[in-house]
Amino acid sequence: MDLYFSPLACSLATRIALYEAGVDANYLEVDPKTKVVQKDGSDFRTVNPLGLVPTLRTDEGKVLTENAAILQYVADRFPQAGISATSAEERSRLHQWLCFIGTELHKALFVPLLDKTAPQDAKTYALNKNLSRLDYLENYLKGREFLLDHFSVADAYLVTIINWTMATPPIELAKWPAVKAYYERLRARPSIAKAVAEEFELYKAELARHKAAA
Repeated sequence: MDLYFSPLACSLATRIALYEAGVDANYLEVDPKTKVVQKDGSDFRTVNPLGLVPTLRTDEGKVLTENAAILQYVADRFPQAGISATSAEERSRLHQWLCFIGTELHKALFVPLLDKTAPQDAKTYALNKNLSRLDYLENYLKGREFLLDHFSVADAYLVTIINWTMATPPIELAKWPAVKAYYERLRARPSIAKAVAEEFELYKAELARHKAAA
């Protein structure tokens, strides 16, 4: 399968899931500005017209988009990895957390803060309205190791999003000690440590490429 990704973007969650599953995949880097696939110079928008990562091409040649859908596909495709749900009730919980992470944290809180073109009023609004989501997460994670009763693709997604706090100074993880402890604990997990380290190097190369092109 082919995973189209951009370094340290939300597509990192799928790389983590694939590493957890111990399966091989082709990782095709997409420049977030130009939408050029770095391996062959092709236009990524011919694969996904929206130009958004992650995008997954399955072994059967079908193209999947949207992070939550791709993560669940990987989890179900490789059940031996144990990163999916183990019951109907737990599957609902998995859906719940993927939706929460994608809407309440990813889009509502972090996207405005990371958007260099967003006006300051929009950033302030996002912070005032959505920091309570981290309070909710803080209370839930107290005494818990994972979002479910075991590591799942929801954890892969949440760690990816929390990782963005490195680029969002208004959010200091020290204010949410349970979230901070969760993040630090999972960052040491082999699949996550490997994925983050690899994509961090690619991210530095991406920044250098953009600087040279400016």
